[in-house]
Amino acid sequence: MNPVLGLSIGRIAVGALALARPDVASKTFQLDAVSNPQVPYVVRLFGAREVALGLITIFAGGKTRRGVIAVGVAVDAADAATAYLALKDGTVSKKTAYTLIGPAAGAVGSGLLALAKRSK
Repeated sequence: MNPVLGLSIGRIAVGALALARPDVASKTFQLDAVSNPQVPYVVRLFGAREVALGLITIFAGGKTRRGVIAVGVAVDAADAATAYLALKDGTVSKKTAYTLIGPAAGAVGSGLLALAKRSK
């Protein structure tokens, strides 16, 4: 599958889940919404961002698409870094950090692959 399309569809799917069912998304991300009632709000913010990035990437073309993909790589790298920092300061467990870092790092890789394919 085209990495741009795959990543975009993945963003939209994860984002839609986070928007529609923040409780399920929170459990998937191993975040404790019971002890922290603000988690669903933050998960929905994440969901809105993911849907927006996914849709704009699909509908953008040419240099604009390349720029949007680069922004997505930066956002995903920031997500991975944030999870790492949360691990280091004890905000999340090692297992939760890996659950958050893994998909973010994979998305960075997919975005970089898409950018590399486009530059050839």
